[in-house]
Amino acid sequence: MDVMDRIKKSVEENPVMIFMKGEPKMPMCGFSSQAAQALMSCGKEFGYCNVIADPEVMANLPKFADWPTFPQVYINGELIGGADITVELYQSGELQKMVDAATAKA
Repeated sequence: MDVMDRIKKSVEENPVMIFMKGEPKMPMCGFSSQAAQALMSCGKEFGYCNVIADPEVMANLPKFADWPTFPQVYINGELIGGADITVELYQSGELQKMVDAATAKA
């Protein structure tokens, strides 16, 4: 399967998906840590991809949604943004609502 198809499949099959450096319980950069913590604080399961372990995804993900940095958080197949946006949404209470709505459909 082509890398862009793998990325698309991950985004479509996971109502909440994060592409990050490391894993949620062992992030490998501060921004990935912040975004993963915000998602974990919502208390719902989410998919993740460690882009360091998958260099093909790391090289091609920025082209997928025209977003150059990591982490990238997707909800219901749409990019919501990186660490700053995810943390802001969490602090405002919006991330919880978005995650709850996305996971209720699954």
